[in-house]
Amino acid sequence: MVRPKKHLGQHFLRDKNIARKIVDALQPGAEQPVLEIGPGTGVLTGMLVEQYPGRLFLVEIDAESVDHLHQAYPALGHHVIQGDFLKLDLQKLFPKSFAIIGNFPYNISSQIFFTVLDHRDRVEQVVCMLQKEVADRLCAKHGSKTYGILSVLLQAFYNLESLFKVSPGAFHPPPKVMSSVIRLTRNARKELPCDELLFRTVVKQSFQKRRKTLRNALKHLNLPDSVDASPLMDKRPEQLSVEDFIHLTQQIEGLERVR
Repeated sequence: MVRPKKHLGQHFLRDKNIARKIVDALQPGAEQPVLEIGPGTGVLTGMLVEQYPGRLFLVEIDAESVDHLHQAYPALGHHVIQGDFLKLDLQKLFPKSFAIIGNFPYNISSQIFFTVLDHRDRVEQVVCMLQKEVADRLCAKHGSKTYGILSVLLQAFYNLESLFKVSPGAFHPPPKVMSSVIRLTRNARKELPCDELLFRTVVKQSFQKRRKTLRNALKHLNLPDSVDASPLMDKRPEQLSVEDFIHLTQQIEGLERVR
């Protein structure tokens, strides 16, 4: 019996009906590898290994869970990776496109998504369970109070869907919050039409002072009058769409090139 460990943020899903709905939500390509993050006791794994024989990989940081998974699914062999997803060499492991699924540890879910963004050229789809509050934030559209940094950065490259909610009773031990399952599917945008590092900086700096207008939030960047006069600068960050942030970055980038 694998014991859930609080320091790893482990809440093991035990509802097999929910597990089936999560697995069915994944739609990888015909021969695409599937990586499950944090399989724990393997409630998703048992269904995934039947559906994707030979192309399922697991990454699990907990040694006790890894031992259990090796015993329960010996056919997976070296496809069970003991380690931290955030430290995996994904480019070496998956030189071509792959899909991700999992009940993400709540304490590192944001870091997982930043890693997904860094590998967006290969991560075609993600189906995951998260704390509902985080899921709502990621899927929020501009104009919403929950719209934030990761909403903008992820929606620049992925279509996000909120699929269904999961109550605490579906887990052992039950978390103190509701959970949600979401799906990210890669959109058609290959690259941003602006400098991506500058785009990320503008988005992050804007939301660090989300109650202020962009003029106040970005004033330390010492922007010239031509950018300062933009109508976008009178808005608060949650009022800007992804395209608005791209346009603003292009304006700033253009001025930097002139300099």
